[in-house]
Amino acid sequence: QVQLVESGGGLVQAGGSLRLSCAASGRTFSYYAMGWFRQAPGKEREFVAGISWISGRTYYADSLQGRFTISRDNAKITAYLHMNNLKPEDTAVYYCAAGEFLDYSSSYSLKNDYGYWGQGTQVTVSS
Repeated sequence: QVQLVESGGGLVQAGGSLRLSCAASGRTFSYYAMGWFRQAPGKEREFVAGISWISGRTYYADSLQGRFTISRDNAKITAYLHMNNLKPEDTAVYYCAAGEFLDYSSSYSLKNDYGYWGQGTQVTVSS
């Protein structure tokens, strides 16, 4: 089993920044990819960004690249989502997820391909 715990959410004004963290524990050797997804009220959970734990290769939703950056700290077994120039439409619950697939896989953006999920952290952007 893999446990994921997100933190760093909160209330921020439009144009501000936040950094979300996702700390992993458990059988961390058994997964190869981490992703961030978000879900706004009444909407489907959508892909935000993904990263290969081994190579560091990153993947982004087209609409968010440039404002959001995903990174990882192997020693801390923690993934981060750096969010800049936040907009009210970024308001959502943000989830991190871990999955067992390799670089260049199309699975990074597919929520059903991830086997482990955190509990989510709320991000609210005020106008």
